Amino acid sequence: MSVFRRVILPVAWLLVFAVIALALVKIAFIDGLEPQQSGPAPMAQMEAPVVAASRATVTNTVQVKATVQSDPAQAVRSTAAGTVVHIYRDAGTTVAKGEAVIQVRSEQPREAAAAEQAPVAGPGAGERPASSPEPVYVYTDVPAPVGGKIGELGVLIDQQVSVGETVGKVDPGSYTVSGSITAAQQFRLLGRPASAKIALTGGPAPFTCPAVVVKNNASDAGSAGSGSGGGTGAAGLAVPRAGLLPAAVAIPGGGGEAPQDGGPATGTLSCAIPSGTEVFAGLGATMTVTAGESKNVVTVPLSSVKGSVKEGIVWLASDAAVAPAAGAVPGAAPGASAREVREPEQRRVKLGLNDGSRVEVTSGLAEGERVLEFVPGAAAPPVMPGPGQMVYGPAGG
Repeated sequence: MSVFRRVILPVAWLLVFAVIALALVKIAFIDGLEPQQSGPAPMAQMEAPVVAASRATVTNTVQVKATVQSDPAQAVRSTAAGTVVHIYRDAGTTVAKGEAVIQVRSEQPREAAAAEQAPVAGPGAGERPASSPEPVYVYTDVPAPVGGKIGELGVLIDQQVSVGETVGKVDPGSYTVSGSITAAQQFRLLGRPASAKIALTGGPAPFTCPAVVVKNNASDAGSAGSGSGGGTGAAGLAVPRAGLLPAAVAIPGGGGEAPQDGGPATGTLSCAIPSGTEVFAGLGATMTVTAGESKNVVTVPLSSVKGSVKEGIVWLASDAAVAPAAGAVPGAAPGASAREVREPEQRRVKLGLNDGSRVEVTSGLAEGERVLEFVPGAAAPPVMPGPGQMVYGPAGG
């Protein structure tokens, strides 16, 4: 028994420790040097979303929430200085455009009379002053600027008036439908549409309203707004020559994001309601304006374009599949290809119509060419991933 404790048991422990040491050496210095078979590739991959330029029909249709407004009363201004001698129409009566409202009598300037007349022969011959000539009067009828009802008349008989003085007002009794538009919508309406489709809330059936007017909300100073209609006076929006198509919507200086209809109002879109249409002030309406259509043209999403009105910049997806060198990708299957990612290539393109989501590319991009779906650096919402992928919008930078 003493031999077992003193000899056999210590030798057994030495053998156990030796086996453990050999196993550790094998794991650290032998197995670690052998090439390991890599596991399956990660399922999640970060990729910039790309889209291909495709053909589509682009219809430039803009819808605007609007309100029916009464046209403001027009002032009746005196066209002569003098005395009111006749009132043709009283307040509350109807008058036609150009019809006389009041009559003004003006004294014609008399010719200078001689200080003294020639001597008169006869008894008491001598010199005597000549009698003053009779005054000459001119009668002027002041017309109504528009047809309608005289809302107020602020003059009386024998009242003195001056040229340009307001003597009354005429309410035309007409209406204009008007709504606010954003900068993006103003760019889309540069083609100056001829008419609009009006749908009144709770009113008659939709009808066509001619003579659409686009106005800017900039200063009233400068050139007057073209056309007539409701809304406050504003400088007219510059428009291209007839025949030129409106350009794309990318707002100058913007980051390339697709224009949103919810932006701040920068102008108004108005149209005079045809006479005979039953409306009243304050009635809600929807204006639908179509300003051009392009059929079977090359298009890309608006989010892919950065630029101004007539031209923009897109980023071509310049990635290519190349065969890897032997051992370049550990664990890769034989003959597998790797994706070589290069910097996207910038390209300037000419832009045409857009419908708020896609824009026509008139030149610079061919059908099928792939571009980044979002401008680099522009904010974009996450895209729903496909099987085995997690794809996000462009990173900043």
